[in-house]
Amino acid sequence: MMKTSLVTGATGQDGAYLTRKLLSEGRRVCAMIRRTSTSNMSRLLGLREGTQENGSELRYVTGDLTDSANISRILEEFEPDEVYNLAAQSDVRVSFDVPEYTGEVDGLGTLRILEGIRGAGLASKTRFYQASTSELFGDVKEKPQRESTPFAPRSPYAIAKLYAYWTTVNYREAYGIFACNGILFNHESPLRGENFVTRKITRGATRIRLGLQDKLRMGNIDARRDWGHAEDYVNGMFLMLQQSEPDDYVLATGEQRSARDFLELVFAKLDYEIVWQGSGVDEKGIDRKSGKVLVEIDPVFFRPTEVNYLCGDSTKARTKLGWKPRHTFHSLVEDMLAHDLALAEREKNNN
Repeated sequence: MMKTSLVTGATGQDGAYLTRKLLSEGRRVCAMIRRTSTSNMSRLLGLREGTQENGSELRYVTGDLTDSANISRILEEFEPDEVYNLAAQSDVRVSFDVPEYTGEVDGLGTLRILEGIRGAGLASKTRFYQASTSELFGDVKEKPQRESTPFAPRSPYAIAKLYAYWTTVNYREAYGIFACNGILFNHESPLRGENFVTRKITRGATRIRLGLQDKLRMGNIDARRDWGHAEDYVNGMFLMLQQSEPDDYVLATGEQRSARDFLELVFAKLDYEIVWQGSGVDEKGIDRKSGKVLVEIDPVFFRPTEVNYLCGDSTKARTKLGWKPRHTFHSLVEDMLAHDLALAEREKNNN
């Protein structure tokens, strides 16, 4: 029989890649979408509701993690074999401005799904994936970070995700639900939102290249992250729910770079060479050839508490799941640049 997979947050970067992955695996996919006044379906373009060419099936369903009755109805109607909980208020900086809402969605939202699974009598049937995050490690206690590394969250986002992490573990241990945490380090793609630093850089740099924008305004460019490609990471999510026993896994490349490194590589691929001048909020990134200021520091983008170092050890996932990233850091950047350069060219032609 065809398995049914429910994906929350289906319109996000990970949700779109995962929906396509599950359809390719012959699943019946229920893509949960939060209603908004403007369309948020752009990442799912090309996927029509109903039966797909390979016999899989796609259904769109309206849902919201702040509404437990709504979640329960969806679970009772579709009785999914798998639930991938990707929905979240996922902007770390914004979580400082809306901490209560972040807690409602990212923390209690997970509880509502797991309690809905239990209440619908699906505890022995439905497998559950929780999108955890490397932000849990926060003020890191160990380098690199692995599944056993102590958590030390540094933002309302990470605190809410910590609640969700332990809720997932508790429902696994208390009720026997096949529930897994995927502790995913930063993963990017052309589908990344433009408010995230990597996409902000590739989008802004390509617009600068085509004369559509003067400069980039950045926050802390010395924060170091472990960046991979979202397409690789959703494959890891899928593998976690295909195992014989539930467990928690870190997904990471094991390579670390700063936002400054990301900026330099992106601009280099666009034939700029950045020279840094000044320090602190007065630092600027200047094109060596033209003397043009390409990057400025703006304190408005600083976080009240910063996470300066994240680098993951995914040995467990590579050994037990057979997971291995296909993309390199350079191929990730090239993928994002190709997409955003084409986007900037269309924008320029339409002006």
